[in-house]
Amino acid sequence: MSDETEERRGESLFEAPPMGEQERMVEAVLFASAEPVTVRDLEARMPHGCDAAEALVHLRKRYEGRGVRVVRVGEGWAMRTAPELGFLMQKETVETRKLSRAAIETLAIIAYHQPCTRAEIEEIRGVSVSRGTIDQLLEMEWIRFGRRKMTPGRPVTFVVTPDFLDQFGLESARDLPGLKELRAAGLLENRPPPGAMPLAGEADAEEGEEPGAGQPELFED
Repeated sequence: MSDETEERRGESLFEAPPMGEQERMVEAVLFASAEPVTVRDLEARMPHGCDAAEALVHLRKRYEGRGVRVVRVGEGWAMRTAPELGFLMQKETVETRKLSRAAIETLAIIAYHQPCTRAEIEEIRGVSVSRGTIDQLLEMEWIRFGRRKMTPGRPVTFVVTPDFLDQFGLESARDLPGLKELRAAGLLENRPPPGAMPLAGEADAEEGEEPGAGQPELFED
């Protein structure tokens, strides 16, 4: 038997399923998963030769305009209720606790300035940040520890998590509303208080940079 025949036989043994079947596989995994699933994880579960990324493209198109959508959450993918139908879920939503004003401010600073240290958070807020506030956000898994900053003392930094993005329907931190949107919603005054630092979202919108980008040499890998 020739080498060419052997090669063809080897390929036939690992022939990928039709794209329609791959799409069904991706749909099944996302439907059953409580957490977003990455393309790499999808392909690890699917038969050899499958293209999970292409299957996701077809699946997203199939769910367009329906009550459930396939959305990207950070580096993963998940099935979520269409935003305009969220009101139907209100009766099933249980509010376990409310964030304090300090926690909300701390979370917002981390989201817009990440990665940032505790000292930087305190400098922006103008008051000290209690350990309980940070612990609460860590426990909720809305923030996590980032890389240590290469400055004296090598302080740890904080960044938001995929759970935070998922909670607020964001694909990435770049989708956070800018200052104009916040002011239009009445969440900010037209002028920041004297000495306040601008939100990173405003600078990023002007410069086209991602939050926290620009000084990678300051952080430890």
